[in-house]
Amino acid sequence: MNQKITPRHLAVEVLNRIENDGAFANLALSAALDRSGFDKRDRAFVTDMVYGTTRMQRACDHLLNRFLHDEVEPSVRTVLRLGAWQVAFGGVPAHAAVSETVAVAPRRVRGLCNAVLRRVSDNPVTEWPSSAIELSYPDWLVARLEQDLGSATAHTMLATMNQPALAVVRQDGYHQDHSSQMVAACVAQGLTEQAKVLDLCAAPGGKATGIATEGPWVVAADVRPKRLNLVADNAQRLELPLGLVAADGLHPPFRPNTFDRVLVDAPCSGLGVLRRRADARWRVTQEEIDRLADLQVALLTAAWPLVRPGGQLVYSVCTVTTAETIGVDERFRQASGAQSAEPLPKPWRPHGTGGIMLPQDADSEGMAIFRYQKTD
Repeated sequence: MNQKITPRHLAVEVLNRIENDGAFANLALSAALDRSGFDKRDRAFVTDMVYGTTRMQRACDHLLNRFLHDEVEPSVRTVLRLGAWQVAFGGVPAHAAVSETVAVAPRRVRGLCNAVLRRVSDNPVTEWPSSAIELSYPDWLVARLEQDLGSATAHTMLATMNQPALAVVRQDGYHQDHSSQMVAACVAQGLTEQAKVLDLCAAPGGKATGIATEGPWVVAADVRPKRLNLVADNAQRLELPLGLVAADGLHPPFRPNTFDRVLVDAPCSGLGVLRRRADARWRVTQEEIDRLADLQVALLTAAWPLVRPGGQLVYSVCTVTTAETIGVDERFRQASGAQSAEPLPKPWRPHGTGGIMLPQDADSEGMAIFRYQKTD
């Protein structure tokens, strides 16, 4: 007789795919849930376990390593991490967390798992070795955000991103975080239906469709045709007429002085959206940040000629590093001579010549935005 698949069985399966196969958490989880047949409650529990265990992986390892004298194989550590998360962070009663998790462990290691998880349950941590371990992030990431934002602000941000993200739905039914909606609103501000807007890095289309709902004609461009299909699908579902162009943002195929507004929502490290991308904190590297900053400057430089006199170029990123925000702004303005537009209103925090929103500001994603005015 086949063993019944429980939420913890499925969580272990997905966590193993993330850890051992390099699968992206959101894709692996979505595929597993689609074939699970679970009801809404069990689907939510699996989601909490997978995302929570992935986020708090480093903290869970610290809890476990106090009682592990030898290294265990990856599949066993996955089970142990899942149990430790339930005990320490998931709000699951200790008896259920231990017994139900041990039940999904391989038979040969159930005794070990039971002993270790019971000791984790009976011996809560009273003092962590470092804030990076307690908050469960790489050392370099905590250090960099402490340097860029200040220790207290950085720690509050990191703690906020350990909480599940809120589901936010626009009036038209599109799921989009508040901070992203506010970027779209900044781009569309003051435009008429005769205005022309270019979203240079548009996929999957949240900001492009958000701008289009305000009335202007929007051209959505993206370098990857498959990703552009996502924009097309979203526009069709929302019944919005978007222009769609597969194009490299570094070499945009548009005439100079064409658009009233150009949005460069650039590829970035994504450190502002780690609550939604549970595994991203373990994937991003410092080297990527510097490479992405160079790309962001290049995209802005390519987009600037497309703005008509009197129009605006808007730069946004869902990250908060100085290199990708203030650093990019300063480099671009120095190279192009572009002038910053008027300061952004609250709730944007002043950030150099632009604005920034941290996850703790509005229980949202982290986002930065800069606007440049082209004079007549």
